[in-house]
Amino acid sequence: MTDLVSKAQRIAVLTGAGVSTASGIPDFRGPQGLWTKNPAAQAMFDIDEYVASTEVRAEAWKFRRAAAAWDAEPNAGHRALVDLERQGRLTGLITQNVDGLHQKAGSVLVHELHGTVWYVDCLTCADRVPMAEVLPRLEAGDPDPACELCGGILKSATISFGQSLDQAVIDAATRATQEADLFLAIGTSLQVYPAAGLCDLALRAGIPLVILNAEPTPYDDEATAVITTPIEETLPGLVA
Repeated sequence: MTDLVSKAQRIAVLTGAGVSTASGIPDFRGPQGLWTKNPAAQAMFDIDEYVASTEVRAEAWKFRRAAAAWDAEPNAGHRALVDLERQGRLTGLITQNVDGLHQKAGSVLVHELHGTVWYVDCLTCADRVPMAEVLPRLEAGDPDPACELCGGILKSATISFGQSLDQAVIDAATRATQEADLFLAIGTSLQVYPAAGLCDLALRAGIPLVILNAEPTPYDDEATAVITTPIEETLPGLVA
């Protein structure tokens, strides 16, 4: 397995929530995941529910205010992917994560499929501001802050269920996959599309698929190798 990764010269990487759990950020579908422990929380991540309900938005803002991402630090898994990029062997780091920890670790070739929690978008006028400008309004007692330009609904610059992904990001992720000679899926359940569809793209092109994830995925049977040991312990040696 180590030989397969060490010999690859063009590696596309897809990461999910599992790469950040060692940094104290819970995943969604794992045994201790947000949706596993509180299925009702999924409403906060559905755009129709979010737009329709002041209560859902207020709960979402409470969740953002208390998010672990603000104080989290990259772990050894994030840093290993920085090393891979510096080796010149990374075609792209495609992530489903919105926590910004890849960039905080030093990665540059990051394609954020699901956006970022570090910015806020207005759903009406599309104005974008840093999250740091909105959080103080929550602290001051506003449970559902509105856009200061047009009064529209504000939402973190993340992709909710029912929202379209950024086509430019999808195109960049597709190119990174097509240019690879190895596709490495790390810490992702591979149940959400179009992210999981990148595995199909790689497999159709004959690109070996290696999965590093604690829980089983729908692609395990098609993968060249499946590794279930902790990411932060395994990945540094894998890409060295």
